[in-house]
Amino acid sequence: MKIHGLAAIAAGFAALVFSAPAHSQATRTWVSGVGDDANPCSRTAPCKTFAGAISKTATGGEINVLDPGGFGGLTINKSITVSSEGFEAGVLVSGTNAIVVNTPAGSKVVLRGLDFQGLGTGLNGITFIQSGVLHVEKCVIRGFGQGSGINFAPTSASELYVADTIITENGNGTTTTAGIRMVPSAGGSMNGVIRDTSSNNNNGHGILADGTNGGVGFALVRSFASGNSQSGFVGQGANIGAMVYESVASFNGVGGFATSGNNSVVLRIGSSTAAGNAIVFSPAGASQFLSYGNNQVGGNANDGATTGSAPFK
Repeated sequence: MKIHGLAAIAAGFAALVFSAPAHSQATRTWVSGVGDDANPCSRTAPCKTFAGAISKTATGGEINVLDPGGFGGLTINKSITVSSEGFEAGVLVSGTNAIVVNTPAGSKVVLRGLDFQGLGTGLNGITFIQSGVLHVEKCVIRGFGQGSGINFAPTSASELYVADTIITENGNGTTTTAGIRMVPSAGGSMNGVIRDTSSNNNNGHGILADGTNGGVGFALVRSFASGNSQSGFVGQGANIGAMVYESVASFNGVGGFATSGNNSVVLRIGSSTAAGNAIVFSPAGASQFLSYGNNQVGGNANDGATTGSAPFK
């Protein structure tokens, strides 16, 4: 009887062991250039890729980079921070998007210190296709020759914040691609701030906002759009409210600052500089291009004209 009793206890214990849940997700995980995705992504046993780490990271958690490496593309479907402070954190892809943000309403995603490379065949460096808030900080995004550096196309009310970022050599030469492309899908809308950011030498626009399908409101502060094949800063379609402050548009192939569409497209510009463009101020249709009268303009093929003045208050 004792033997049978011990056997029963042992069998019950084994059942508990084998039915125990897998390791819970961590609020902070780690990746390393010499890691392994079979690891738990801890500080002492890091993963190899961002894709390997995200499934082991809790919603609202953070993936950190331990040392230089290439960590691959990633699809994000929850609130998370992916951060590299002081190390080369490569996101290199060919023929596809590098990071896709496909999150539900209320989500917040932070991408910090990442180096995106599309090798000329990449689609978009970052593409945002649903809802939430996206922060892009201290990143470099280049070489996405089939799309845009950042393609922000939300399907509901969302927010975009870009800071201290360099975006270059993206776009396929058409007017639909840009270093930063803000084009909400039907039912979507967005607000945002772009500050201390350079969108230069793109084969398309520098920064493009199109509110045809959903409203776009944003502020552009201390930023640069230079050497782009199309225009530096563009607002078009409908439902655009934009403020440009202390920014520079120079040596762009078409316009420095351009608007087109109906009278709900309103761009206000102050304390900004334009030089070496084909045309500086290029409003079209019923769009409103308003100047505070304190901009510096010179050396352009055609300075163009604004549609009115924006009063100081």
